[in-house]
Amino acid sequence: MGVRDWFARTDEPSTTQAEDSPVPARPAGYQQTASKLHAFNRYEIKYFVDELRVPELRSELTARMNSDPYSPIGGYPVTSLYYDTPDLRFYWEKIEGLKFRRKLRIRLYGDPADCTEETPVQIEIKQRVNRVTQKRRTAMPYGIARRWLDDREPIDCDPSQRPFVEEVTTLIGNLDLRPTVTTGYLREAFVGRDADLGLRVTIDHKVHGRDRDFYFGAPAENRFTIPPKLAIVEVKANERVPYWVTDLTARMDMSVIRVSKYCQSVQAFGLAPRSRLGAPELIVPPEGYDYVPTDLLSSHRDLSTTSGTTSTTT
Repeated sequence: MGVRDWFARTDEPSTTQAEDSPVPARPAGYQQTASKLHAFNRYEIKYFVDELRVPELRSELTARMNSDPYSPIGGYPVTSLYYDTPDLRFYWEKIEGLKFRRKLRIRLYGDPADCTEETPVQIEIKQRVNRVTQKRRTAMPYGIARRWLDDREPIDCDPSQRPFVEEVTTLIGNLDLRPTVTTGYLREAFVGRDADLGLRVTIDHKVHGRDRDFYFGAPAENRFTIPPKLAIVEVKANERVPYWVTDLTARMDMSVIRVSKYCQSVQAFGLAPRSRLGAPELIVPPEGYDYVPTDLLSSHRDLSTTSGTTSTTT
């Protein structure tokens, strides 16, 4: 069954999967939110925040923003597999600060241990044009995505997805893209309301990754790629960042950073030299002290209680 058939099935109103169905039901929960984000442009600003100050930040955000209705308490796991050339072209484009650069990735929303060949994933091109971030994506079952990107098998897609599929296929073939590293984290997200529609703020905890065993469901060992005492805050806006947000970040002594989770994974595993622009606090502990607990993602629903809040997030 091709992607065209999967899209037809996921347009059905049912949210459950029949016992004899070979394809997944339409995305549910936070996957449902992700499936609606097909293409968009926006500005993104990143900050570090100490985990000890996250409850304070969360309280300030919930006073002015809404939580996504599909998010569990404490956030949800996000895992991405990045593709790059043998000489890490996309990595170096970021390090050198090119005004136009892009990345290709498979993104999974949910616990990777639960991922199967039928689990919906997002195939995404993220590119930067000057200061604007652009994303284009399409969803499909994980097994089809792997055969397409890793094994170079053609896929049959919905006509509306054909230009994007052809672009990805050309990138993969012309640049000989291959799996390079994964990144993962626990994400909380807040969405603007009233005058702040279009505003989105996310808090990413326990950023980690690996450079092998790329199957999402593999019981492979991950390492922290950013010290776990730090969370990454991303402010995303369609046009402008509200004054109250910049005032909040200033009051909390949050400085703008240029960190890339993908580049951090590349550097953490010694695939390329660490950028001279990297902050000293981003150096992870010596090997043997930076491995991620195996139950980190399976226990993600308890994150809010350990951080001193019970707010619902995306």
